[in-house]
Amino acid sequence: MGEQCSVAKRPASLLGIANKAKQDKKYKFGNLYELINKRTLYEAWRRINKGSVAGVDKETVKEFKANLESNLDEMVNELKNKKYKAKLVKRVYIPKGEKGRRPLGLPVLRDKIIQRAAASILEAIYEQDFIENSYGYRPSKNAHMAINAIKEEVSGKYNYVVEADIKGFFNNIDHDWMIRMLEERVKDKAFIGLIRRWLKAGILEPDGKVANPEKGCPQGSVISPILANIYLHYVIDLWYMKKVKPDAGKEAYYCRSADDFIFGFRYKEDAEKLLSALGTRLGKFGLELAEEKTGMVFFSRFKKHLGNKFSFLGFDFRWKESRNKKDYIVMETNPKRMTKSLKAFSTWCKENRNNRIRKIVDMVNL
Repeated sequence: MGEQCSVAKRPASLLGIANKAKQDKKYKFGNLYELINKRTLYEAWRRINKGSVAGVDKETVKEFKANLESNLDEMVNELKNKKYKAKLVKRVYIPKGEKGRRPLGLPVLRDKIIQRAAASILEAIYEQDFIENSYGYRPSKNAHMAINAIKEEVSGKYNYVVEADIKGFFNNIDHDWMIRMLEERVKDKAFIGLIRRWLKAGILEPDGKVANPEKGCPQGSVISPILANIYLHYVIDLWYMKKVKPDAGKEAYYCRSADDFIFGFRYKEDAEKLLSALGTRLGKFGLELAEEKTGMVFFSRFKKHLGNKFSFLGFDFRWKESRNKKDYIVMETNPKRMTKSLKAFSTWCKENRNNRIRKIVDMVNL
């Protein structure tokens, strides 16, 4: 049958969860596992990307849709009887930089659907907790909003910008810390068990070998964006709000989009203090700074002749003077990053030229 189904309406239970989470910031939610029922699975099915590549079981969207009702019933029974097991995650690699490769994880379709249902529940809770200046992977925010906010905030308010980058963030998420963070808001062992299964799911490499991950969360899985946001919410966002900003006398700014973030400070000593403490803070949670992409920049319109700049989301920000002698911040695509990306993508295309066009397009769109 088609996608028209009596369970298409988004469940009001998520609205109730969101309201409770907003009202009580310390409330821990139970009975979340029971919310993953046929209705929420259908809503998840409706929302997932229908054009993605099939996983290791090779089940396609078309095949699943042909028996939609029975397939959803089968999934519900597996979950209800605690017989559900996460399948292997298919590993694919796409170019990153000049010589690097970015590993992506491709779950099977049924795992994607259940992950989407679980992610919606987590979003209902944590959207009430996430700070205003967190922009990535959120329903009502995006990277363009982050860029615009930065341009407005650093326009003369902050003289020093600290730009930072986490080395291999998704590959180094600590599983124990991830679970501990979730347990701050969730007291449902069955629901936590689902997350743990996905974190521990075996990775099928292109050479046929299976890796059993002890850390990390597959970038490309449906559940990874919300888990990444939760992780960095506790690691950086709250640390900044409770420690960094108060110590700087509120003369500080912070913006994050996924694992890309910057800090702005009025005074140099506050910027230096943050820079010296950031690596230790990340290290506590199994993360590491990419030293070559981390540093402090003097960013003042009064010294624009120095050409100082900082980077965020692949763009360079710098001060310029307009024809009528007014200072403004210009945003330009980082030339080195653009050159490296184009070269790497060209190489990747040559390596994959024997694949079918549909498969290449799906891999690029992951």
